[in-house]
Amino acid sequence: MKSLVLLSAMLALSAGPAFAGEKDDATRMVNEAAAAAAKDKNGTVAEIGNKGGRFVKGEVYVFAYDLGGTMVAHPINPKLIGKNLLEVPDADGKLFRKDIISGVTATGAATVRYKYKNPKSGAVEEKVTHCKKAADLAICAGYYE
Repeated sequence: MKSLVLLSAMLALSAGPAFAGEKDDATRMVNEAAAAAAKDKNGTVAEIGNKGGRFVKGEVYVFAYDLGGTMVAHPINPKLIGKNLLEVPDADGKLFRKDIISGVTATGAATVRYKYKNPKSGAVEEKVTHCKKAADLAICAGYYE
């Protein structure tokens, strides 16, 4: 039993740096994509949509909405592009995209927590998404906690 408790504690402690790295990657990539979009909106939207591009790193990737809630770029699930997702809730019924759009519209940035299916684990988990407003877009990247 002591071994199981020790193993659980070690796993929990080792997960912290992984989350920190993903958080840092998400923040950095959102800042870079927002700066790029301010200079070249169309080119940046194309680069965000590139699965092999500079705005994808491991599990973390940038995606973008217009300020009406329509997905304009997504490197992992391009089927979402062109769809208005404001009324699509998370696993708990939260309309989190409304929080994203209202946050970036009001203050230029937003951090939103919601429940979403993690494609890696297959489980519904807490996701944190950081967003910035640039070129009339909400430019976002998230990570699972």
